[in-house]
Amino acid sequence: MSSIHEDLVRSLDSKQAAYVNLELPDPTNGEYLLGVFHFIPGGDLNILQAAAEIAAESSTGTNFKVNTETKFSQTMNALVYQLDLERNLVWIAYPWRLFDRGGNVQNILTYIVGNILGMKEVAALKLLDVWFPPSMLEQYDGPGFTVDDMRKYLDVYNRPILGTIVKPKMGLTSAEYAEVCYDFWVGGGDFVKNDEPQANQDFCPYDKMVLHVKEAMDKAVKETGKKKVHSFNVSAADFDTMIERCEMIVNAGFEPGSYAFLIDGITAGWMAVQTIRRRYPDVFLHFHRAAHGAFTRPENPIGFSVLVLSKFARLAGSSGIHTGTAGVGKMKGTPEEDVVAAHGIQYLSSTGHFFEQSWAKIMDTDKDAIELVHEDSAHHVILEDDSWRGMKKCCPIVSGGLNPVRLKPFIDVMGNVDFITTMGSGVHAHPGGTQAGAKALVQACDAYLKNIDIAEYAKDHEELAQAIEYFPKV
Repeated sequence: MSSIHEDLVRSLDSKQAAYVNLELPDPTNGEYLLGVFHFIPGGDLNILQAAAEIAAESSTGTNFKVNTETKFSQTMNALVYQLDLERNLVWIAYPWRLFDRGGNVQNILTYIVGNILGMKEVAALKLLDVWFPPSMLEQYDGPGFTVDDMRKYLDVYNRPILGTIVKPKMGLTSAEYAEVCYDFWVGGGDFVKNDEPQANQDFCPYDKMVLHVKEAMDKAVKETGKKKVHSFNVSAADFDTMIERCEMIVNAGFEPGSYAFLIDGITAGWMAVQTIRRRYPDVFLHFHRAAHGAFTRPENPIGFSVLVLSKFARLAGSSGIHTGTAGVGKMKGTPEEDVVAAHGIQYLSSTGHFFEQSWAKIMDTDKDAIELVHEDSAHHVILEDDSWRGMKKCCPIVSGGLNPVRLKPFIDVMGNVDFITTMGSGVHAHPGGTQAGAKALVQACDAYLKNIDIAEYAKDHEELAQAIEYFPKV
């Protein structure tokens, strides 16, 4: 320990000292969830004193030492175990036995990014990365129905799943909405989603929307000979209405695999996410992250990173979550944020901002675990008949300003094609309309797969040529 660190430790009072161990023997021994925060104190306390107060508030303590502590309760103290004074980074280890043993993600977040974000001692506090030990992963659901299952249903491999968001996002009647779905599917698209505010508006009743989408899907499948998928927003005012919407879809006659349930995960809440995961384990659970920017934008000093949000979505059982366009589209984001987050949820082992996260539930030195990592890196399907060995993948869903011209640039940044792209205006603003927009997207994807420049490919593909002419160059 450096002399500076020794001075900081000596500055702690007896309560604060109970939440610090800069010589913690082995933080990765399976007892702790680990977190790394960017932290700037906001009061009179030095960084270690303030970090100790953060650890106390996010585990067993409060602003004063209480007389009701027990020897056992003290073993549940979160511990500051590492500092980087140059970068204002603080590492905290949380005994994961603190958390609700029912696999409750909101309970974890209540601890580690709950009250602490509002403390006076905080000028900046952002959770940049988390690490889950295998012993903890065992307690949580993880995804049930994955993008691999969707690929199998669609018979779509070795390319992105091509999707759209119906636009305008509000104002279409149920029949008009279904018509847009039909046009996209007939144009060659795979996947259509409700926009995140879609609910039971008077001009677009939910029950009629479901019925008309089913009819439009049946017609499109018959005409194209290809399976299609629709993601329905089942977020609602209360539990009963949410389940009622799910059951309405289940009972509408859709084929299993042809529908997904979308939850506005931050605004509807983690309880809604985990309820859908447990009630409908064989349905693709689509986590829309509306309002995430309040926590994740880099210029916001308070909150958590895109990677942290995405990791918790996987832990909760989301089949897919929006992870951003890495600066290629209209939304705020960089490869350092969005691509790291995407890779952090789609692989069995991945490197985050600070931690190497294995999602294996068995020993990562086991030969079968090592083989799974190799298979996963080779983009082979894993955990089909051995799901006890690890937590299944969560699919990046990419939206926000992409269009056919920007498909390849995003793939190049992403480094793989294992994602769902949901282009809105990039399809519906096409000069030829939605069907032409869908065709242009398919053609852009075909050009990528054939390793042909889209300008060259567009010479005998009219819809792609129109897209190149209409949409701004990357």
